[in-house]
Amino acid sequence: MRRTISVVAGLVLIIQMSSCTVKKTTRVDAPQVANPASEMIVGITTKAGEDLQFDPPGALVRGRMLDANISKKPYQISIDEVQRFWIEREETSTVRTVGLVAGIVVGTLVVVAIIIAATKESCPFIYSWDGSKYVFDGEPFGGAITRGLERDDYSELDQLRPDNGVYRLLIRNEVPETQFTNLMELVVADHKSDRVAMDDTGKVHTLTSVRAPITAVDETGRNLLGWLAHKDKRILETEPETDLSANVRQDIRITFQKPLAATRAKLVVNGGTSLWGSYMIKAISALRGADMESWYSSMDSDPSSTAALAAWNRREELFELKIFVDEPTGWVQEGSVWGGGPFVLEDRVIELDVSRLKGRELDIRIQPPKGFWAFNSFGVDYDSDEPADLQILHPIEARDSSGRDRLQEIKAVDDLYYDMPNVGDQGTISFKAPGEKPGMKRTVFLHSRGYYHLHMDPRAVADLRTLNSLLITPDAAARFAGLQFAAWQREHRAP
Repeated sequence: MRRTISVVAGLVLIIQMSSCTVKKTTRVDAPQVANPASEMIVGITTKAGEDLQFDPPGALVRGRMLDANISKKPYQISIDEVQRFWIEREETSTVRTVGLVAGIVVGTLVVVAIIIAATKESCPFIYSWDGSKYVFDGEPFGGAITRGLERDDYSELDQLRPDNGVYRLLIRNEVPETQFTNLMELVVADHKSDRVAMDDTGKVHTLTSVRAPITAVDETGRNLLGWLAHKDKRILETEPETDLSANVRQDIRITFQKPLAATRAKLVVNGGTSLWGSYMIKAISALRGADMESWYSSMDSDPSSTAALAAWNRREELFELKIFVDEPTGWVQEGSVWGGGPFVLEDRVIELDVSRLKGRELDIRIQPPKGFWAFNSFGVDYDSDEPADLQILHPIEARDSSGRDRLQEIKAVDDLYYDMPNVGDQGTISFKAPGEKPGMKRTVFLHSRGYYHLHMDPRAVADLRTLNSLLITPDAAARFAGLQFAAWQREHRAP
């Protein structure tokens, strides 16, 4: 598929205590690799949509053919069938000590853009202690770029493990912005179901028999099941539309089997904001130029300004995507899903009323603006929620890297904030871990609340004409994203 995972790169990054070797595995579109034979190719994405990882030391390229081993078995493919190369390079990097014996492992295949690593917008990065090291595990309240947009966020912490009866988190500012965290607490769910997930209100849902879709197609009729049927490493992330005459939205339709008697359904979406969509938060904000501070003040003090922005976002679906169900009267919006990420894609549950459906199928429709969303999987569970034992854990200690006590700033929703104004600011948060319950599984969520301020150039000139066009004209923001992407392609095109 031509438009899949096009603006992202994989990065495996281990930060040691001082100087270290950093291995970066960058996914680069095939046309941008001038001489594949000179690169260390450790994997590929094929035009058929397969993600393939090669045995060390990687692939050998002879002419137009690529030879490698996968699980010790020979593999060969024509270069013409390769959509993307995974190229590994080594470099030396010096990083700050974090005051721990172990380093920080910034994820396994953390998704990073090769083009906007220094300018992408995010939020605090959360690292969980997995028993031996801190591992990248969450990105709360993305998109909340001023206090008027402050919001709650719920992140499943897959990597968190107790350490001598204590859960430990590390919070860190990775990008040029000032981050303000109001609340951090853990929601511990002990359950007998296969798994649990939250909706956007923080309600925990048990998932006992999640069904994969039976069909998934886009507006061109392309089969998307390979990308959307299972939670895996295959992410459907569409490029922004660069053709001014083309539609800037996808039209994706997903079908599930449905029991005749079902009246309620739990749609489980693993997805969130794409990397380019995250970058566009700053690109659109930059159109305000030096007026950004006055806009912050308006958003923070005037509820009508906040309401207008929310209405614009609902219309454009840049960071809040509508979910439609095919009912006897036509397509009806039954819910929506908020963007998050882009480095960690979260499971989100959307409760659907399917009582008016007559047949044995549930048809879902989404129309995401191209370039703004990334999707891993869609599933549906028709079973009722089972009981789950929930415990709220409040932090028992919070200190920044200078040793300053920050506990009071994150214990409750109030006017106190744990602020991190500089790239590299970080702190550790501890929670007393309750004992495990025999015969039950445990899932831990981070409930956090906060916002952040982008670091903008105070001398920048506003482009109010373009900004007003984005605010007034439907889909103008998605078209603007395409123009920005086309400009990037021209700048970074391989010679």
